[in-house]
Amino acid sequence: MPSKRLSVVVTRRLPEVVETRLSELFDVTLRSDDSPMTRGELVDAVRSADVLVPTVTDQIDAGLIGQAGERLKLIANYGAGFDHIDVSTARSRGILVSYTPGVVTEDTADMVLALMLGVTRRLQEGITVMQKGDWSGYAPTALLGGRLGGKRLGILGMGRIGQAVARRAQAFGMQIHYHNRRRLRPEVEEPLEATWWESLDQMVARMDMISVNCPSTPSTYHLLNARRLKLMKPSSVIVNTSRGEVIDENALTRMLKAGELAGAGLDVYAHGIQGNPELRDMPNVVMLPHMGSATYEGRLEMGEKVIINVKTFADGHRPPDQVVPSML
Repeated sequence: MPSKRLSVVVTRRLPEVVETRLSELFDVTLRSDDSPMTRGELVDAVRSADVLVPTVTDQIDAGLIGQAGERLKLIANYGAGFDHIDVSTARSRGILVSYTPGVVTEDTADMVLALMLGVTRRLQEGITVMQKGDWSGYAPTALLGGRLGGKRLGILGMGRIGQAVARRAQAFGMQIHYHNRRRLRPEVEEPLEATWWESLDQMVARMDMISVNCPSTPSTYHLLNARRLKLMKPSSVIVNTSRGEVIDENALTRMLKAGELAGAGLDVYAHGIQGNPELRDMPNVVMLPHMGSATYEGRLEMGEKVIINVKTFADGHRPPDQVVPSML
């Protein structure tokens, strides 16, 4: 790349310290408000910029990349996933893609446990009682939930986040089980006292709780489909902080309505922000607006990784967090 400052377009508002540092290093175009870019604005961005910094709300598909100008050479995603970017098309155009792995691990794992507790201890129902002023005092049989200790937890996807969930669940006294494409190495598996299931069907049928922690890929689309959900025990709870597309949300909704599952904790939805509206009225469902990585620390670390990726590229090197074909 030439020595002049790179033209960088950022698609959403980022933490102020991140925007300031980007402005110090590059010729940056920032958003004046926190609304997502329109399709037209994204087209203008890829036509004019050297580097695009999108987020999960931006669909960087083949059609958009096909309209990119010759200047665009890096898509530096602000986020730990990249399924919203057509990486193959970008590569075919000579455009590198980077992301921010690792920074959301601990925060997302915290949220998994928060959702587990929220559902099993009926926190949403208790909050509603207090907000409505309906609490008449302590009663031995009111709002009884269940404890986590002793329960079997099945983790779907035992990568960084799955392992962080396992460590936390272990501290709560849960029994750890997991399904993964590959079994963990003994030195990773043994400290977690985790049991690997080659068969997902067999695992889900035996668990008290399922935590979805796998990425969204063609092979994980509706991995928990209607048939697999039917294998779960009626007393079991499912938590999803990964991607909504991994679960057949309509089938999940039907089963929760029919009492065929005990509850669900959801931070992601099949159609972006449009979760099945019937879920909102269920007392045994805790729904959050994609808050899994929403900590000050996590969002600043994301920004730092974006800056490192762009600066490394500007200095003539490949970004340290480049997405490579083996990851697709």
